[in-house]
Formats: sequence, structure tokens, C-alpha cells
Amino acid sequence: MDTNKHTEQLPTTIRAFLDAQEARDADTAVALLTPQAVIADVGESFSGDKELRRFITEAGAEFTVTSEITKVDRDGEIWVVSQHLEGDFPGGKADLDYRFALEGERIERLDIVLG
Repeated sequence: MDTNKHTEQLPTTIRAFLDAQEARDADTAVALLTPQAVIADVGESFSGDKELRRFITEAGAEFTVTSEITKVDRDGEIWVVSQHLEGDFPGGKADLDYRFALEGERIERLDIVLG
């Protein structure tokens, strides 16, 4: 992941989550989520400790992927992190928006949608 100037405006929690997700560090990532957190990845939803840990460690693990943050924005209370991905997955390229909703200092919801 490109940790360029785009991420400077993000809350620390979101930056830490993105780093933990890239490292597949489920302990760190889950600690940044609320107990009722939901992650929806292009239509498939994950909740509860076991499912969230599985998502962090396994989602996309079968592929070699590079990603670059292309934009950081706010949509009301939602933080939007746009990423460009390239790799050996079907299609080879994808643009995704990571839409984060915070509750206090923790992530309550993350929707990953096609950008």
C-alpha cells in the first residue's frame, strides 16, 4: 500500500486499520473495530470476531496484489479511501472505495465497493 500524503488527513484508527489489513494482522485490526462492527466487501458481509478475523487474514490472500491510495475524502461522517489495485486476480486491475464509519475512536462499519 502506498502510504503517501493522501493518508495524512485520515483518523489514526483508519490508518492503523489499513496497515493491519495489509499485514494481515487480525489482532490489531479487530482491536480497532467496535464489537458490533460489520465489514461488507463487494456485497459479502462479515461480523463477529471469527468472521472479521477470517476476512482480515484470508480476503484476497490467494492473489499477489499491489495497491495505491489514490484519494481520501469525506462523505458526511463517512471517510472514503479510494484505492487502485493491480495483481494476478481476475481482471488484473480494480478501483475500490473503502467507506469507513467510526463510532468514537473505533470502526463501526467498513463498506468496500467498486470505485
